[in-house]
Amino acid sequence: MKDEYDFSNAERGKFFQQDAEFHFPVYLEADVDDFLTKLAEEKGLEVDALVNEWLRANIQLIRDYAIQ
Repeated sequence: MKDEYDFSNAERGKFFQQDAEFHFPVYLEADVDDFLTKLAEEKGLEVDALVNEWLRANIQLIRDYAIQ
């Protein structure tokens, strides 16, 4: 690293995007990734759509169980 950097020509906010969304990565173990990839292909879905579908179903199960 340099001791000093010259920011005299810098432009504030050059890469800022108001509508940008952060999507954090999820790392799957190889066996889970293989299973989900094959199942998504069979169903004609993207893996993220399949995982979101499963997670929503589990969220609903948890909510239903918590209400009891």
